[in-house]
Amino acid sequence: MCGIAGYFDQREHRTIPEPVLRAMTDVIAHRGPDGSGFYRAPGVGLGHRRLSIIDISGGVQPMPSEDGKIQIIFNGEIYNFREVRRELQALGHTFKRDSDTEVIIEAWRAWGEACVDKLRGMFAFAIWDETARTLFLARDRLGVKPLYYADLGDGRFIFGSEMKVLLMWPGLSRAIDPRAIEDYFAYGYVPDDKCLLGAVKKLPAGHTLTLRWGAATPARPRRYWDIAFDGRVNGSPEALAEELTARMREAVALRLVADVPVGAFLSGGVDSSAVVALMAGLIDTPVNSCSIGFDDPAYDETGHAEAIAKRYATHHRARTVTTDDYGLIDTLVRAFDEPFADASALPTYRVSELARETVTVALSGDGADEAMAGYRRYRLYMNEERVRGALSPGLRQTVFGRLGRAWPKLDWAPRVLRAKSTFEAIAMDSAEAYFHAVSVTPDRIRSRLFSDALKREIGGYWAGTLYTDTMCSAPADDMLGRAQYADMMIWLPGDILTKVDRTSMAVSLEAREPLLDHELVGWMAGLPSDFRLHGGEGKWLLKKAMEPYLPKDILYRRKMGFSVPIDRWFRGALADRVAALANGSHVAGSGWFDMNYFAACAAAHRSGRADHSRLLWQMLMLEGSLAALTATPAAALAA
Repeated sequence: MCGIAGYFDQREHRTIPEPVLRAMTDVIAHRGPDGSGFYRAPGVGLGHRRLSIIDISGGVQPMPSEDGKIQIIFNGEIYNFREVRRELQALGHTFKRDSDTEVIIEAWRAWGEACVDKLRGMFAFAIWDETARTLFLARDRLGVKPLYYADLGDGRFIFGSEMKVLLMWPGLSRAIDPRAIEDYFAYGYVPDDKCLLGAVKKLPAGHTLTLRWGAATPARPRRYWDIAFDGRVNGSPEALAEELTARMREAVALRLVADVPVGAFLSGGVDSSAVVALMAGLIDTPVNSCSIGFDDPAYDETGHAEAIAKRYATHHRARTVTTDDYGLIDTLVRAFDEPFADASALPTYRVSELARETVTVALSGDGADEAMAGYRRYRLYMNEERVRGALSPGLRQTVFGRLGRAWPKLDWAPRVLRAKSTFEAIAMDSAEAYFHAVSVTPDRIRSRLFSDALKREIGGYWAGTLYTDTMCSAPADDMLGRAQYADMMIWLPGDILTKVDRTSMAVSLEAREPLLDHELVGWMAGLPSDFRLHGGEGKWLLKKAMEPYLPKDILYRRKMGFSVPIDRWFRGALADRVAALANGSHVAGSGWFDMNYFAACAAAHRSGRADHSRLLWQMLMLEGSLAALTATPAAALAA
């Protein structure tokens, strides 16, 4: 696992100043504390920070081909690199190292842009081919590893693992994309089709980008992979459960390859417990597992984690943190660059911190909820779909639309009485309703929060278009599949994988996600919907497959989530910090918000009349990002 930074000049072949390339590389030293390397030539600059995992002595980067005509910088791991190497050797290629990086070089030489089709793993890499006068960028299929870039408009192009790399470039425009503000408040993160800065883009998951010297037209990302929720996988429940177990075991085994200590996150939930159970059957020594607990039983899962650790005799380490552990806010702001409002980033950082004390690689259970319909919202959505299917659009919009508008927002009431969102959703069409389900701050709140000036800048743009368009074009045979597909394309890379990448890399830990192996995920997506969500039970086949390995009170207990009590924080220790945003803050000075409305929301939350905790958290994290953006200096251009 590493960090990459680079420069490419398509026109004049100017050489990047060494101090600028070094600054771009060193700002992500946390991603690679074990070493750094640079390559500079007319029109090209490559920088690399290394976290040594495989071929510790021979995997130094930038890595040249044997003839020096190709250079690569690579962030990630190719789990099938030995298999690909054997295929390349049969074609006559030779190798000097036991390195997955060298395999990518030779795969490029053999297959060109199609090399990515051969790679099984997580990756973001850049290849400079002097003979072809080409820079080739690639990102893994599901977006585990990030890649930011900016076309500077004068033939020069810069890229890197995090946005802070690009901020080191002198003169990079720091103008905010107003549509990103709409997206951020809708989703709690800025999806991969945009960036907080209008001048910066993210290479989408499953895409490549090829730039050539002297090209007449701008380069455009090319998609090389997709997934289909189409019910093509057939068989009995028993046979498919057996096959699922075998596929999961293979995915875990591939991710145990490392020349450094490997461990696992163990939350006590289904997915991390399944990963630990399979790990225990694949290695001869005890699994190194770790978990974070809280001093409030309502948020603590350590008892379940300890039960799995005992069952599989792991070397388990647990640490209890206070549920008032909000001191990481500024650390997270620096780690994410863009505003990121998933508060589970705090415990994810803490468990990464704990794991890094004893291991360099940790396996996680991320990905199964998206692939196997594990989130509660899928069940609720399909229940709503049955109602939508039974009533005409006119009746739904008339009856439930009125109910949704009239019903009060009873945040304090028992769940059965908090029906406003459900009524609103039933009145909508299917895709719009699912966007409504995943939205953090609803349309009605954003409309009141945003100033007239911001609305004019946005120009009618609506964040929900991303979800509705994705669902309408999804390769899926029902609405559940369409919802899952949209989550795989948008939520997974934008929220879940961003969270895990930034928090783990902030402490120089490599996180691996075996349940996001693209071959495994593709197979799971092909299962009939009823094998994913069955009788209201999400991840149904996965749970059946794991019954021989995990107790039923782990498999079938209510999903808890990795949450923290931000609602309580904003009625206590953070209340004054939020109140201070109304005056003298970056968000207040932006002119984007009706700060009187925001102050009213903060006061209503503080008094207990309403729950605006997610909105308050979003505003607090945006304030941190804007402050960091203005405080981050670019590198000096002096040579």
